[in-house]
Amino acid sequence: MQLTRPLSKNNLLTLAISSALIFSAPVIAEAVNDSIVTKQRAALEANTNGKGFGPQSPRDIDQDYGLNLRSFSMAPNRSQLNLCNIHFHKNAEHAGGEFTTYAGNGDGKGSNTGFVYDGQLTDAQMKPVQNKICAAKGAALQSGDTIEVHYVYSSAQITPGPTLGACLTDSTMNPALRVEGQVMVLANDSTALDFKELAKVNKANGYHQAPNIPNNMGVPIEYLGSTTGPSYNEKASTLQVSWSVRPKVAVVDINSVGQWCNDNIFNEDHAHGVRNLVTNPKLLSVIH
Repeated sequence: MQLTRPLSKNNLLTLAISSALIFSAPVIAEAVNDSIVTKQRAALEANTNGKGFGPQSPRDIDQDYGLNLRSFSMAPNRSQLNLCNIHFHKNAEHAGGEFTTYAGNGDGKGSNTGFVYDGQLTDAQMKPVQNKICAAKGAALQSGDTIEVHYVYSSAQITPGPTLGACLTDSTMNPALRVEGQVMVLANDSTALDFKELAKVNKANGYHQAPNIPNNMGVPIEYLGSTTGPSYNEKASTLQVSWSVRPKVAVVDINSVGQWCNDNIFNEDHAHGVRNLVTNPKLLSVIH
């Protein structure tokens, strides 16, 4: 399709993201067998082979291989970009570091798959909570669950808000996008990290920021990739994203996560689904 006028913000969203942030977390169902995931990977290969798509996400951050030749510049440091969205996925989309344990295939649509924290919490931290945590769509979160939080940044002049649409403007056709990824494990522990503080938003030097992203979770792995979410299990994302994923897992108070889900500027009230780990070298960039 040849475009005869500039893409509007809405058209960009329709063409580029139909993505995880608008995609509701699926209802829990019986786990699918390996053949379903194999078919999804085969469809992704068929739909991308030789068509010039750029590198995809999520990936194993412990592996630096990649054969994708589509290159773009790494986005600036987050201090020079505007925070546009914060959301999280149930289980880690990425693998590596302290989250290499595979949760299973899930329902084949993004629920109950991905990777979980390799370590252990205390019995007290694992005590179930009575409140329904972030259960607006799909199952409630529970003590011991793993989440992957995405702090999304954009070079566009924006105001933080709901979905990836907050990262785009009609005046900026191709903003530089950066995602700061932090895997967390939920503990029934009031002394653990407060998610409301970790997701706090302010303005510094003219840029919207999330100043309390953990900075002691190991050296972030940076690589070139894409947007994520289960809507891309069989097709490629067209958006170019610079990723920074920390290898260590932060322990957060599950009740503070629930409080954030009940009141945040992003209208986030549930955990999003997980895209299959991208393993095809033709869809991965080299990690330098």
